[in-house]
Amino acid sequence: MMKKLINILLAMAIMTSAVAQQDNGGISADMMQRLRSGHTASQAEKAARNALAKNSIAELAVNADNLAMIDTHFSHRVKTKGITDQQKSGRCWLFTGLNVLRAQMIEEQGLPSMEFSQNYLFFYDQLEKCNLFLQGVIDTRHLPMEDRQVEWLFKNPLNDGGQFTGVSNLVMKYGVVPAEVMPENYQTNNTSAISNLLKLKLREYGLKLRNQRDRRAPVALKEEMLTEIYSMLVRAFGVPPTEFEWSRQDKEGNIVETKRYTPKSFYEEYFGGLDLEKDFVMVMNDPSREYHKVYEIEYDRHVYDGDNWLYLNLPIDEVKALAIASIKDNTAMYFSCDVGKFIDREAGVLDINRFDYESLMGTDFPMNKEERVRTFASGSSHAMTLIAVDLDAEGNAKKWMVENSWGPTKGYKGNLIMTDEWFEEYMFRVVVNRKYIPAETLKLLEQKPIMLPSWDPMFAPEQ
Repeated sequence: MMKKLINILLAMAIMTSAVAQQDNGGISADMMQRLRSGHTASQAEKAARNALAKNSIAELAVNADNLAMIDTHFSHRVKTKGITDQQKSGRCWLFTGLNVLRAQMIEEQGLPSMEFSQNYLFFYDQLEKCNLFLQGVIDTRHLPMEDRQVEWLFKNPLNDGGQFTGVSNLVMKYGVVPAEVMPENYQTNNTSAISNLLKLKLREYGLKLRNQRDRRAPVALKEEMLTEIYSMLVRAFGVPPTEFEWSRQDKEGNIVETKRYTPKSFYEEYFGGLDLEKDFVMVMNDPSREYHKVYEIEYDRHVYDGDNWLYLNLPIDEVKALAIASIKDNTAMYFSCDVGKFIDREAGVLDINRFDYESLMGTDFPMNKEERVRTFASGSSHAMTLIAVDLDAEGNAKKWMVENSWGPTKGYKGNLIMTDEWFEEYMFRVVVNRKYIPAETLKLLEQKPIMLPSWDPMFAPEQ
């Protein structure tokens, strides 16, 4: 009995010693030994280790039981023509918004093709974002540099990503022009270099505004700064047109009419009845927050005098119902998701069963959508145009398809096809015309929005 007691006491002492060594939060030598002992070297583990030494995780994780190409038939599909290419830029939000308009104009006007100038609106997007930052610095210059809002501003002075409110505010303020009027160039297709230079300039100007000893009013100084930035943008992207001539063609390519336009008169002529700021609602599926509430994110806008990102949070089934109603009426939608998760880029498939990371790594990844959002493990990263759904006999979605902006050779003919299960897990927001939204849901928009800070997990410019 005494021997047994001694052994128990000895074991407790060893455990106490181990715990004591870990009190400082570090990995002790004893803990390291236990870690090594806990690793089981099996033949399967060695095979995985050998394979990982020479191959990518994504390639090795491909699920051999789910390699067949997904069915490409869709019961309902919006009529679209052509695939755009954002190249090496973060302008997916802009391409997506303009692709929604493009599909509508091609169908209504019977055009052989159509593409709007992304360069034109991107010029004003960057100018407006520069003003947003500089005015934000002016508004917060009474706060210390250590203040979280000030810190956030200087960390995020500019980006080329965005979301739908950028499209709506910019289009309604500056209009649109055909792609050939202000075409893409190297800098719009490769935005990182000019973006870095603009951010460097903005941070310089931000400090000057905070440390201003000049007698000039901050607004006057800001205008002087914006003049310099405007010149930088002209050098990089070209001069945005104020007037242009454009010939409308029929389906066979014959010229029907040639007219002169301003960017705003062009929009008015072909989309005069469509107010992008009032006619559309962004609906979100964010299970980390209460449903049927309206949320707004501070400073998450493209235009200082425009709209913050505002959305209605809805359960996934309600989001699906709105999207289905729009597609059935031949109306494409702005759509955003966490595109990097479970994507087969070559096949153009988004399917959570396409890859088996658990078997490859010998562990599981059990977090649900809410947990992934709360821990920054998942969030919207890319915008595309939602154009198709395949419904079963009961009207339930089996799969969806989006028109992407990675060029016609990427994915399935420039599109991505997603399973309904993937849609539920990694879709975050859809922008829907009000006419497809039930009255009881629209009434929810009358509530005062819950303001979220700039650094909220949902703030992630789509690229």
